[in-house]
Amino acid sequence: MTGSAEREGQALDSLTSLLSDAVTDAIRAARGFAGGVYLRSGTPGLLRLAVLAGLPGPLFRPWSRMHVDRPFPVADAHRLGVEVLLADPTETMRRYPQLAAGLPFQFGSLYVPVVSDSTPYGVLTVLRPPASDATEVLPDRDRMTAVAAGLGAALAKLDRDGSSVLWDGNPLGTRPPVDGPSTRCVGGFTWDPEDGTLLADDALWALLGIPQEDFGGTPEAFADALAHDEPRLLLAALRETAAGRPPPHPLPVRTGNGGLRLLELWTAGGTDDPPFRVSGALVDPGPGPAADGAADQLPEGVFSIDRIGLITYANPRAGELLGRPRAELMGRLLWDAVPWMDHPAYEDHLRSALFSPDPVHFRARSPLGHGTATTPGHLTGTWLSFSVYPGPRGVTCKITPLGRASGSAGNAPFDLEATQAAGAGTEEPDTGAPGTAPQYRPIVLAIALTEAVTARQVSEVVMRELLPAFGSRRLAIYLLQDRRLYLAWETGFPQGFLAPFDGVGLDAKLPGVESLTSGRPLFFESMQQLAAAYPGISLDATVGARAFLPLIASGRPVGSCILGFDRPRGFSTEERTVLTALAGLIAQSLERARRYDSEAALARGLQEALLPHRLSAHPLVETAGRYLPGTVGMDVGGDWYDVVEAGDGLALVIGDVQGHGVQAAATMGQLRSAVRAFALGDHPPDEVMSGTNRLLIDLDPGQFASCCYVRVDPLTGVAQAARAGHPQPLLRHPDGRTEVLDLPGGVVLGVDPHADYPVTDLVLEPEAVLALYTDGLVERPGTDIDDGIEALRSTLADADPPRHRTAGGPSLSSAADLLTADARRANERPDDIALLLTTRRPPDEDERPGPDTRPDRSR
Repeated sequence: MTGSAEREGQALDSLTSLLSDAVTDAIRAARGFAGGVYLRSGTPGLLRLAVLAGLPGPLFRPWSRMHVDRPFPVADAHRLGVEVLLADPTETMRRYPQLAAGLPFQFGSLYVPVVSDSTPYGVLTVLRPPASDATEVLPDRDRMTAVAAGLGAALAKLDRDGSSVLWDGNPLGTRPPVDGPSTRCVGGFTWDPEDGTLLADDALWALLGIPQEDFGGTPEAFADALAHDEPRLLLAALRETAAGRPPPHPLPVRTGNGGLRLLELWTAGGTDDPPFRVSGALVDPGPGPAADGAADQLPEGVFSIDRIGLITYANPRAGELLGRPRAELMGRLLWDAVPWMDHPAYEDHLRSALFSPDPVHFRARSPLGHGTATTPGHLTGTWLSFSVYPGPRGVTCKITPLGRASGSAGNAPFDLEATQAAGAGTEEPDTGAPGTAPQYRPIVLAIALTEAVTARQVSEVVMRELLPAFGSRRLAIYLLQDRRLYLAWETGFPQGFLAPFDGVGLDAKLPGVESLTSGRPLFFESMQQLAAAYPGISLDATVGARAFLPLIASGRPVGSCILGFDRPRGFSTEERTVLTALAGLIAQSLERARRYDSEAALARGLQEALLPHRLSAHPLVETAGRYLPGTVGMDVGGDWYDVVEAGDGLALVIGDVQGHGVQAAATMGQLRSAVRAFALGDHPPDEVMSGTNRLLIDLDPGQFASCCYVRVDPLTGVAQAARAGHPQPLLRHPDGRTEVLDLPGGVVLGVDPHADYPVTDLVLEPEAVLALYTDGLVERPGTDIDDGIEALRSTLADADPPRHRTAGGPSLSSAADLLTADARRANERPDDIALLLTTRRPPDEDERPGPDTRPDRSR
């Protein structure tokens, strides 16, 4: 192990220990039953669940990755830097319907950002029993906020010390704190690998069932006593821990007296370099040998899992029904020990039991031929009835057989034996079963699709919500255009595999085409079935299953959707019905998105045509303009800027039409033309504003607009400005001092035909910078606009002083890019943005002005 790798391992251990302690403290502070902490990942805009306490990781998998732009409380807490308190399911449904639809259980929740010195690191979250009044939860929130503050300070210290505080792995599972006295016995020990010293307390020797004086004193003897069945594996775990690599989960061990124990190992420090001193705790997880013995005699199968998913007890009958020897179940994660339980339907039921106090009942089918040499094969392939009873430390499950699956009427057809004969050696299949697609899955997808406005966004929602719900790994969406299907989105397929199918006609003999033309979904429970139905078709895998769904909206064909699964699987009647219904939702959303794309392209084309392609110029004046369209919503905005010759001066103009869409763009074009006409006539700023205001009222588009108009004399820098409800300009002086101007102004254009627009005199000195901008550059959800203006002022003040384009050095264009950099990088822009910067150089001697011969317009 290299020195750098050792330091990285120690840093990771320090981070995980810090996070685990913070989550435990937060759960206790908020009186919750589960919690976790999200951290930033190496992918910009993506949070990942780092530590999860009180819920098994596989059951929380759909929420382990969270983009900051998603409508979930974790994302809002991180993006906006605010605490989110959801007292009960009603409040959750009102504010975050996607979360409520995905977790339709009786619980409340708290989300607190983890921040230090304005640097966001992640979000601390706790799930708790519901409260009838949010005020009941406020003290809990305050205590949890203190925990988050401490965690933020600790993460900041790690960050300063050079340790990574990003998380790109899977969540680590820890047990939550449990109120009340513990019924478990815990023994502890320490081992120093340098001198072989091993110290243990009396509780450990009691758990091992041997007198301390009978202990041989060597690590080998200790491993033999601690794990009588596999001492070599335990000895290897001790040495790995001493090297700085402790196991991530408790290890199940079977002691010499036959008792099942859980062993937790960690490094105890003492040295800066390995080998480290090792500490451990031996835990008796069960209710005791008497209770175990009583349950062993029951005719039903009984097993228990704790709140992180480890099987803590299983009677012999449970081993028979689950198709695994009892020894292979104990101390392992349920989904590792019984892989066929790793299914969305079964996960939903177990999740329900962990979230609510009521028992949960469901049916499941063990795969045919799933037994081992020590479990009777005739019990596999059987419909099983599960009754799940929640408790504070986990759940207890009772299993009873209902009958062989092959003989049950109404089962989804799935000839596994034929599949295995056609493809021997393949992985075991998934199985269709009642409840595979819970009824609320369409609700989750429907809510998410309402917020998707482009075809790409619709496809992203389908990938994010549909694939995890059904255990799919591959997705392809084709859209119909000119009687051909074109690939719009793909994920999970080998690179280039789908290229030959792009642009196929409706007469092609392909399942995706025939599904659309017939209007019926096609389900293939194995790749052999697909190859038999379509001889010669190219396959991307030899093992798996496929579903081809027609995308039809209001009777109009839209396209085709392909779902790919890594293993053979059955599709129950309910699952087929739900998938067909979801395909209809997807088709309607894609049809809406296609209309939006067309309308948005028209509006943007109109807007681009109306925005200036060339700004009026003067040898002594340099300008730089920037326009960024909004990324949220269906329509373009009405922001604009312009530079117009106004007699012997230049008019600087910026404006913002209220609203979005084609109408806003058209109104913007009319206002820009009006302002240009007044400016070219060299009218004073107040007359320009008044005339444009009356014109907008006469046009009566049902919209208003803000505007700022500044006329500058390039030779002297003397300027006159008028403002109509627009944000105050910024002025950076040649010495770098930057201020927010305080220009008096009138109401927005289009409201009052008699409005006055006072004119303010100012001077634009050589090398000074005047910044005009629209509110989209300074407004942020949840913050005051004045804070945004101050941030913009500070950025302009810190920018390198721009030099005139003939002098070299930093340009005004660079300053414009700097001021809009954060907006360009933002995951979402709620509004469009316009920016106009202006600077001037001092005139040469022969360019200096003579006497002012212009007529006095004030009379």
